[in-house]
Amino acid sequence: MSERTERFATHVVENQPPPLVDFNAFDSDQPLLDALARDGGLAARAHLSAYGARVGGDLLRLGFDANRFRPQLKTFDRYGHRVDEVEFHPAYHQLMQAAISAGVHAWSWTDDAPGAHGVRAALSYLHHQAEAGTSCPLTMTHAAVPVLRQSTELAHDWLPRVLSRDYDGSNRPPLDKPGLTLGMGMTEKQGGSDVRGNSTQAHPVGGTLYELVGHKWFFSAPMSDAFLVLAQAPGGLTCLLLPRWRPDGTRNALRVHRLKDKVGNWANASSEVEFEGALAWRIGDEGRGVATIIEMVALTRLDCMLGSAAEMRRALIEAIHHAQHRSAFGRPLIAQPLMREVLADLALEVEASVALAFRIARAVDAAPRDPDEAALARIATAIGKFRICKRAPGFVNEAQECIGGAGYVEESILARLYREAPLNSIWEGCGNIQCLDVLRALAREPHAAAALQAELVAARGIDAAFDAELAALEPALRQADEAGARRLTERLALALQAAVLLRAGQPEIAAAFCRNRLGGTGVAYGTATGLPIATLLERAWPSV
Repeated sequence: MSERTERFATHVVENQPPPLVDFNAFDSDQPLLDALARDGGLAARAHLSAYGARVGGDLLRLGFDANRFRPQLKTFDRYGHRVDEVEFHPAYHQLMQAAISAGVHAWSWTDDAPGAHGVRAALSYLHHQAEAGTSCPLTMTHAAVPVLRQSTELAHDWLPRVLSRDYDGSNRPPLDKPGLTLGMGMTEKQGGSDVRGNSTQAHPVGGTLYELVGHKWFFSAPMSDAFLVLAQAPGGLTCLLLPRWRPDGTRNALRVHRLKDKVGNWANASSEVEFEGALAWRIGDEGRGVATIIEMVALTRLDCMLGSAAEMRRALIEAIHHAQHRSAFGRPLIAQPLMREVLADLALEVEASVALAFRIARAVDAAPRDPDEAALARIATAIGKFRICKRAPGFVNEAQECIGGAGYVEESILARLYREAPLNSIWEGCGNIQCLDVLRALAREPHAAAALQAELVAARGIDAAFDAELAALEPALRQADEAGARRLTERLALALQAAVLLRAGQPEIAAAFCRNRLGGTGVAYGTATGLPIATLLERAWPSV
């Protein structure tokens, strides 16, 4: 190097962390390991570890490409034929293939062992950390299974391919494909959460067949092979299965008008569609559409919780990794007390979110065998979705602050997580809907209220702050009304998280959660007091 070149050599890269790649997202996650140990999911540890290695490796890299190259709508082919196809980057299909071959979409239904829902929840939680957009069709495919089982005929024809570990992203008749994915369409222009106001009409054409005329305002994953939709039949709001292809091998009259230009979730296509006499099969009785599809909604809400917990987990380890390798003011960030307080407070939030989400997954798993667990799942799903999904946006932003400007550029996964973070609180019923659901369960379903109370009381006597909050909740539950529903739901969520942590075998962490989240020492992360910082950081990311 010449003297002049050396004199003006300014581009020396130093004090920059290496990329966080090629790590095992499962083996490094102690809160997840503990949750599965409590709930019987570690029998599948080898499978989960193998998928965790992919999540921290090749799937992570595919996630960047799937978001960089967004889906494109192709309405007509070169000859003028209407095709209504959405074209995805190959990375999207590779992510779907990996997930389906691992059972992310079906483990709950193909494994009869207790704890199967916990294993599947772990697979979904892991996959979401690699790429969140593909979680949408995987979630809907998984959650549609109980609905399809309500029709003997449809279950016979569709379920073997829905439960298959083969992914086929081509657009062709379902009976020609080894594996199928399913979607859902309920939202219309005139009413989002108020699905009973849907205007799409279902006209009977014989037996369980109907022709649909109407629209859907948000229709996610429009390249799925079939969709569960709600429409107005002569007997009222009804659930139907709408395939992309008719039985005679012709395209169904499902018109994709445009793709939504969303804030995030770019790898997944969301669309506006019209039905122009589209053929569909009824599931359940006319007028019982909400009751027919409700189990699907409960399962997708659980996945919203898991997705938000996964986003927080992914943001946390990125922040810790950065702090390990970045120095400021003469020492590593990870050695600085204020940074450690913030990171530990974030880790505490992940501990509580993972613990509650997987407790609910255990209740869902046990529901067919245990009425008390079924009742707990009914009310706790709405409570958990409200709290966990609300926490993700602020959490991801705090993790960005730990990294600084480097966390606000597209090369960082934090930018993608920041765009994703608000979505799960909107999907499957926004916060107010969850709170109204909690009020409804408390008022009309005594078994659900009793199951919730039993879950909380089981942790009584371990921590004074928890006992005080439990006593204060009793009159609040009796006086519950719509105006205070958010305050009540949040308190119930915090109490549930505390109850799970108190019985989880980590007394330091549980006590810190009760002292800071129930007692409340501050709103901003990093204001908690008395945190077991070293324990929390080591559990979040070993060898801190």
